[in-house]
Amino acid sequence: MNQLLELKSLRKSFASNLVLDDVSINFPAQSATVIIGASGSGKSTLMRCMNLLEELNDGQILLAGSDISAYGIDLDSVRGQIGSVFQAFNLFPHLTVVENITLAPRLVHGQSKNDAEKSARELLARFGLSEKADEYPNLLSGGQQQRVAIIRAIATNPKLLLLDEVTSALDPVLIAEVLSLIAELKRDGMTMVIATHEMGFAKKIADNVVFLHQGKVHESGTPAEIFDSPKTQELKDFLGALHQAGRL
Repeated sequence: MNQLLELKSLRKSFASNLVLDDVSINFPAQSATVIIGASGSGKSTLMRCMNLLEELNDGQILLAGSDISAYGIDLDSVRGQIGSVFQAFNLFPHLTVVENITLAPRLVHGQSKNDAEKSARELLARFGLSEKADEYPNLLSGGQQQRVAIIRAIATNPKLLLLDEVTSALDPVLIAEVLSLIAELKRDGMTMVIATHEMGFAKKIADNVVFLHQGKVHESGTPAEIFDSPKTQELKDFLGALHQAGRL
């Protein structure tokens, strides 16, 4: 299968704290890969390394065969190919919804205001948010804000979409709205990497699941392999803790 993104022996430290330890993962094109692991396992740092928000200590990141971790790479050019959404919505409060969505297409990709706005309104209509286009973010629910953040990330037609705990700040009713949008993007063939605590969703959406523990990849495989037939004690302990907490 064609690999869109390849991580090769990534290492990342903060001072003496080794957060990522020799992480190698392949992400096939048009697939959804879910990264699971306890808090502090390195998931968010890994996601931030993938879009070059964190500098690597060692290793290599290839996007569509090109080394985007090479010294002197044009960071803006790379980030223009990767959509990123985090737990915090990070919408600009002084801009309307449609202005938030059109910012990157206009400033980074050189689209005209009219073209960018037409595309933004089409995306909002498609995902049921037409009536919110000219409102400011503070008038939207948390679920609506997160859906707008995802629409903003895909408005530039990225090769890859990174979603880091995008539902963890939401209440259960709003989570369903966001997960439905992500499921639709998967049906469209969007290549996604998703870090999540939503294990039921992970089982449904994932083509591949990667289990991180203390900065290392301990297991990876299909949802059935990871959730039904864990091999390492670390994964068994992690899943056992989720069962006890009623989250699996």
